[in-house]
Amino acid sequence: MPTKLLTSTLVGMDVFCQDPFSAMLHTDNGMLAVLHHNIPIFYALTPERLSRIIALETSMQTTNNISTYKNKLNSDNKSIFTPLGKFTMYQGWKPDKDFQRQAAIWGIVLHDPVTPTELATFITYWQAEGCLFHHVQWQQKLARSVQMYRIANNAQIKRNITQINHFNYDIPDGFRGE
Repeated sequence: MPTKLLTSTLVGMDVFCQDPFSAMLHTDNGMLAVLHHNIPIFYALTPERLSRIIALETSMQTTNNISTYKNKLNSDNKSIFTPLGKFTMYQGWKPDKDFQRQAAIWGIVLHDPVTPTELATFITYWQAEGCLFHHVQWQQKLARSVQMYRIANNAQIKRNITQINHFNYDIPDGFRGE
């Protein structure tokens, strides 16, 4: 299963090849990125870091055919299940609690939270489509969808095409009435 690796420890390929053991001793979290021409070409992990990653992967659970993991960084110590990897839209999917803040970062300002109706409409549409996206991509799609929905519903007052307009036949000041 793919795992995202983030490290701030960087070392050049030539330095790593000369003495890999001392390069690994200077890591801050048991892993480092080896660069060649300022491009990461591989990551090096200590055995301790690798065992922690493997332990995390084995603790993953599968719910409703969607790979999930427990986010233990939640401040109130309740487990939050966040879908991991690409998945199709499913009933009961919810955006993150800080969805409005994330949408603002993406350039989509939502002044009000997403309503249950907007969320249900979004889920129903995308369930039928059967597309696979990551959780963040689904949130971006929801933000754009809600933005477009709100713009369309708040645009202009829709005209009644069966209504006959009453034209004003008065001649404005400054025009000759011939």
